[in-house]
Amino acid sequence: MTKKTVYSLLAVLIIVGIYTYDHILSEKEAFKIIDQGEIVKNGTNTFFLPTSTTGQIIHHENYSLSYSEPHEQAEWVAYELKKSHLSNTNFKRPYFEIDNAVKTGAAHWRNYKQSGYDKGHLCPAGDRRFSKAAHDETFLTSNISPQDHDFNSGIWNTLEQKVRYWARKYDGVYVITGGILKGNMLTIGEEAVSVPNQFYKVLIDYNSDKPKMIAFLMPHKDSNRPLYEFVVSVDHVENLTGIDFFPELDDTVENRLEASQAYKDWSFD
Repeated sequence: MTKKTVYSLLAVLIIVGIYTYDHILSEKEAFKIIDQGEIVKNGTNTFFLPTSTTGQIIHHENYSLSYSEPHEQAEWVAYELKKSHLSNTNFKRPYFEIDNAVKTGAAHWRNYKQSGYDKGHLCPAGDRRFSKAAHDETFLTSNISPQDHDFNSGIWNTLEQKVRYWARKYDGVYVITGGILKGNMLTIGEEAVSVPNQFYKVLIDYNSDKPKMIAFLMPHKDSNRPLYEFVVSVDHVENLTGIDFFPELDDTVENRLEASQAYKDWSFD
């Protein structure tokens, strides 16, 4: 065997060794991110977390979610919106990034490209303006769902603003939101991201002496109807989704609040 051949073999072995080492490091880093996502963060109030029908709950620093792999989006995103979280600070919008904490693999943002749909935030960036890190964390692909632009910027945006109003008025609310991932749905992109036909938002104010709940169910289209016309019972949303929204509540309180469709205790001024 010539020296040239030996050197060539050594070079190949070195390259293979470097590639294998990098691959092992990449795998270790990926598993570490997934493991971190399974850890409940300090700011997460697990008392208000819903059940997961998918078995895949991810905890980020400022919101939690249950990821549905068949639909390539969260079945719910849950977070607390405190009065102290509200801010008018405007941060530069970052690029969307794949959520590497999703062990089954979160959808790529390219699925939305030229789809005709917005990357609709479930936990809005506007609810996380109290720090740049919290704001930028909402730009993960696990936190978006395909939304028609007129809906996203119209009635859905109106509801998001009303939630901020209630967070200020009631000194904080807990929010759970997502699309109804059932029935015949269009899909977009190579990964077939489902386009929900309806979106929901469930809120609980548990800070007062008299806790109250409210749920909204909206067809995926813009509307000029007043928000209170979209109010439904939490039980109704549970029946549609299969999710138990407040399993840790006392059963008597839970059953009473979730069965109610009343909205008189919530200010719609």
